[in-house]
Amino acid sequence: MKVVPCATCPLRPMPLFIAQTDAENALIETLKRDQVVVLADRTLIHEGQADAPLYTVLSGWAFRFKTLSDGRRQILNFLLPGDFIGVQQKMGDAAAHGVHTLTDTVLCVFQRDALWELHRSAPSLGFAVTWLTAHEESVVDDTLLSVGRRNAEERIATLLILLYKRAAALLPDADINGVPFPLTQQHIADGLGLSLVHTNKTLRKLERRGLHRIEDGRLHLLDVNALARIADLYGDGKPAPRPLI
Repeated sequence: MKVVPCATCPLRPMPLFIAQTDAENALIETLKRDQVVVLADRTLIHEGQADAPLYTVLSGWAFRFKTLSDGRRQILNFLLPGDFIGVQQKMGDAAAHGVHTLTDTVLCVFQRDALWELHRSAPSLGFAVTWLTAHEESVVDDTLLSVGRRNAEERIATLLILLYKRAAALLPDADINGVPFPLTQQHIADGLGLSLVHTNKTLRKLERRGLHRIEDGRLHLLDVNALARIADLYGDGKPAPRPLI
């Protein structure tokens, strides 16, 4: 596999990502240790793992999760290209959550001590890491709100809108062709605290009302305004411009 230099990263020209200086890109390049491909349905970071590196998703989808002793799983959030993985694990501590791939995923790999160098050599990049961590916490907060207070229709409507908007920000033709949607109904259920049966019935109900369609691994939103009213969503769901490590 050809390693993609940071200067020619296909993500950097996208409007979603904040422009960085040549010096910042050069520093990130020196801290990058590898570029790996992880196949779909593989665990990238195990719960309790003590030596997990940091990753940036270059392409593909994954998710963070935690499990109970009997195997029940809660998906904390879904990870898309540009997401920075592993900051939640403190230096030297074991990972409190796992990361699992939904699709074949290409990742840029950084050693954990790269965080120190980013803060020391480029405070702006150190702040970028802080921003990304705070942003991921806000995504988990939205999930907690859904699980705690929204009913099944509201939960699924919120998930569909937010994931659609995140994926659309990475594509030029989302309005015409929809967006990739590699989630199964089990992933949706595990992310929203619903049973598989309830998830299936609710998705079918929303689809019969002409609000969305999931077909051939792609999500199409047919009536965004109606979905937003059901979700009682704050804002339009579009992701804010963000740093890229």
